[in-house]
Amino acid sequence: MPAGASWPRYLKMLSASILAMFAGAEVVHRYYRPDLTIPEIPPKPGELKTELLGLKQRPSEGHTSQ
Repeated sequence: MPAGASWPRYLKMLSASILAMFAGAEVVHRYYRPDLTIPEIPPKPGELKTELLGLKQRPSEGHTSQ
């Protein structure tokens, strides 16, 4: 095996790295909250506005969304 690791140790490290990759992708996906809607007419250059939802003030309601 690579780096002289045994099969069980190699598989543990591989599964831990894959789990960390998926967890990091989920955190980034929840933080940036991508807009997954597809507009019928594409926006003109300079018309598309993007914003970082994590930094702007969210409207407070009486309940939480989760």
